Formats: sequence, structure tokens, C-alpha cells
Amino acid sequence: MAGRSESRYGFLYFYTVNSIIMQSSSILSFLAALVLAATSLQAQNRPAKAATSRSVNTTTVAKWPEFSMSRAEVEAHIRFLASDELEGRRTGEQGNRVAARYIAEQFRQLGLKPASTTDDKPDYFQTITLEKVKAAGSGFMLIGKDTLHLGKELVVMASGPANLSGEVVYVGYGLTDGDDGYKGRDVKGRILVAQGGSPDAKGPREIFNASAAKRKLAAEKGATALIELYSESIPWGFVNQYFNREQMSVATTGNTSSPLTHVWINNANNQYKQLKEAGQAVTIRTSGRARVTTLSANVAGIIEGTDPTLKDEYVILSAHFDHIGVGKQSGTPYQPDDSIFNGARDNGMGTVAILEAAKALSLQRPKRSVLVVALTGEEVGLLGSRYYAEHPLVPLKQTVFDMNIDGAGYNDTTIVSVIGLERTGAKGEIEAAAKAFGLSIFAEPAPEQGLFDRSDNVSFAAKGIPAPTFSPGFKSFDDAIQKYYHQAIDNPESLNFAYFQRFCQAYAYAARLIANRATRPQWSAGDKYEAAGKALYGQ
Repeated sequence: MAGRSESRYGFLYFYTVNSIIMQSSSILSFLAALVLAATSLQAQNRPAKAATSRSVNTTTVAKWPEFSMSRAEVEAHIRFLASDELEGRRTGEQGNRVAARYIAEQFRQLGLKPASTTDDKPDYFQTITLEKVKAAGSGFMLIGKDTLHLGKELVVMASGPANLSGEVVYVGYGLTDGDDGYKGRDVKGRILVAQGGSPDAKGPREIFNASAAKRKLAAEKGATALIELYSESIPWGFVNQYFNREQMSVATTGNTSSPLTHVWINNANNQYKQLKEAGQAVTIRTSGRARVTTLSANVAGIIEGTDPTLKDEYVILSAHFDHIGVGKQSGTPYQPDDSIFNGARDNGMGTVAILEAAKALSLQRPKRSVLVVALTGEEVGLLGSRYYAEHPLVPLKQTVFDMNIDGAGYNDTTIVSVIGLERTGAKGEIEAAAKAFGLSIFAEPAPEQGLFDRSDNVSFAAKGIPAPTFSPGFKSFDDAIQKYYHQAIDNPESLNFAYFQRFCQAYAYAARLIANRATRPQWSAGDKYEAAGKALYGQ
């Protein structure tokens, strides 16, 4: 396969990713230990990189020696999880399953209690049935004399094989809230046209969520097709690339296919404004999007708290362990021959951080219980965290906080960036933890990106649970971030391990401080998730 670098462990890695690892936890345990030992030896024989200029608070480590953390162990974890042999840990693929097994084995060795069950037996895996939707193989659309081609001006969002012709009906935004374009209209059997987005949808995720709601409503009203006019707030290149590829969702019971054909067209210059007029005829032909099911899993373990009362409350430590797999780089200049996206920064660092936090907290348990969960499916729509939020392994009402960890990379090794720091009620503990390990906190980086609602923390926040995201240090999405974000160059070799170690230490110590709080963290007054929190906790 193009882009494979020479393996550090040769046959060991090959053995790890084949079927034996999936069948025997004892062999996995042996391999995990061997990986740690091999990298530890290499780290000891390699010249150390310069550490950050700030010093660690030795009093903290002296009082809590479990937070000393082995740099060699941190490095070993990331070199395994972000190795070529795991092929980018794409959700539903073999490398993702191997990563899940590795994480579960770490939990077992640390003595974490399995948080889930399989066949009525304790298990670390919360299995999720997913539906993969393949990109349409062919398609075009006719509007008068104009032909729109799949992969250029046309994107098939959802459809089986279709050959449709007819006059269109314009329904505004295609939603019933506010501007109701359906009012007084019978659209059964008709081809509908809707404006992209909605009056309230500002970011990409909100626009895509609105699009899914339109599709559902159009299908319920009996329409045969929905044509959505491209919204200029999202670059068409992104839309075209994202939807002309495989997508995933959590499978639902029954027939998941819809008779409705749903397409987006590039109307950036309003060149197809005639579609808003009655009587305009169109033709849509497409091979449709094939659907198959696959399995993936969240991996979750529990550290029971020590306080007789507070142990019934939970702090969640979450990080997604999936990445984007194997593919092309779409012409980017970084390592053009490498097709494996290893995701060391996104989110190998976060995965290792929750493993190290689990180890520290299992050695000296805090007052509250801690649920450590490695989430699948973040890169394909926050699927693992959304599933967990609907199928929690511990009661949501007893979950007082989620400290999510995610990141695209870092450009400042003196800070930790926290998204939602001012909103979620644990600012003091998080700042104290960073300071203890020679770091400072930078709150709300890159505000124009709307990052709070773009990671797994939002699945917990939507239920009312205070949930910031702890991230490697950055202030903006500059070239240093873009260089590695979703690029094949994001490999362990380019990491600053001295910083990485401190990052893990600060995260784990923050978890302890929050789990030992006398009171629950609270949403800031007026926050958009405050009402959900009050409803959840009965306040």
C-alpha cells in the first residue's frame, strides 16, 4: 500500500493487526506489553528533546506520584495507535477494531470495571450497528437545456436508483417552522425545490442537520424528490467532496432506505433561480447510494469512587479514537505518496491521555466515580457519542461532568486550549491542573470555527451535562494546524513528547480535581445548554 513507512516492530505489528489479536485477550495483553517495552527501550536510547521552558510543580508529583507518568509509555501508546498497521482507525474497519481491542486491554490491565454487557456478561464494548452509505456511482440532472453532472454541480445526498421527470414545486426552506413553504400545498408525488440551510442555521453542522430534517419531512409528505439549492455559507468544494464519498449513520430498525431522492445543486450565483418558479421541468437520474451495515464500538470502563455518597455520581473522561482511514490527499503538498492518515494528533493524543488518566485515577481513586470512554465514529458525525447519549452506560442524571479531549494539532507548547472553559463550571480546577505541570490555559481558541459544537462534548452538552473540550495548545487555525489536520503527515514522529507528557498529566490531574469537588459544576447563567442542565438535574 502506498505510503507505508518501515514498521518499527515488523512482525509484531503484522501479528497485532491479524485475526489472532481479535480472538485472544491473552495474546493481546502480551503484545501490548511488548509494544510498551520496545518503545520504552528506544526512548531510553534516543536523545531527549528539549522540554518546554516552564517547570513542573514537583510538589504535585510528590503528593500524587501517579501523575508522574512515563514518557516512554505515552510514546509507546501513540506509536501503536497511530501506526500504519492500524490504517487510520477508520470507523467500521479492521484498524478501528484493533484499536478498540487495544484500549479495552489497557482498561483490563488497569482493573477498570467493564461498563457495558454483551450476552448478559460484563464487557468493555458498547457495540453499535452502523449503516454505511456508498457514494452514488453515476448521476446527472437536466434543468431545461442545462446538464448538471455528479461530482461537479450535483451531489446526491440520499437516493436509491432513480429516473424521475416532472415539474417542480418550490417550498421555501422546506421546513414547517417560521416560513412554511408547505402551507396549503399537496406535494404527494411531486419534485420539491428548497432553499439550502435555514434562517437559523449558521455553521456547516447546523445546515446539514436542517437538510436531514427537510429530507425527512419531504418523505413524510409523500414527495418523490427534493432538490436543495446550495447555501453560500459552505464552500461547494467541501460539500462536493464530503457527500461524494462513503457516509455513516447509526442503523435504525426496519427498512432504512427511503423512496425519496434528495440532491444538492450548486446555485452559488443564483443561476438556477427558475427552479423557484411554478412549471419548471427537471429530470434526475442516478444510480443511487448503496447501503450496507457494519459494527463498531465505544470502549468504556469504570473507576469506582471512594466517597460513600459521591461515588454514585460520575465524571466522564471521553476521547474519540477513530480517524479517517486510508485515501488520497486531494492534491495537498504534504507527503503526496502517503495514503495512510494515522491521526497522531487527531485524536491519538486524546486517546492516550484518557488511558494515562485512567491509570493515574485507578492508582488513587477519587471521591466520585469516573467513566472512561473511548468513542468511535466522531469523524463520521459524532456517532459514538450520540449513541452513548441515547444509550448511556451510567445514568445521565448521575453524570455531573464530561471532560472531552480532542484536537487538530498544536502550535503552542506552553498552553492547553479549552473550548467551553468559561461555560461549564470547572475553570478553577482546570487552570490549577495546567499550572501544576508548567502550562497555562487558553480559553475559546478560534472562536469563528464554532468548535464547542463540533466535537463529542456537544452530545453530552445537549443532554444538559457540562462538557468542555480539552485540546492541545492552539489559538487559531493557522498554517501550523492546517499542516497536520486530516493530513497523512500527522504521524507520531513529528510530536513533541515532552509537551505531550505534560498535556496528559494536566488532563488527568484536572479530572481528579473535578471528581473531588464538593459541589457539581454548573452551566454559566444564560448558556444555551443551561435549560437542558436544569431539566436533567431537576433544578
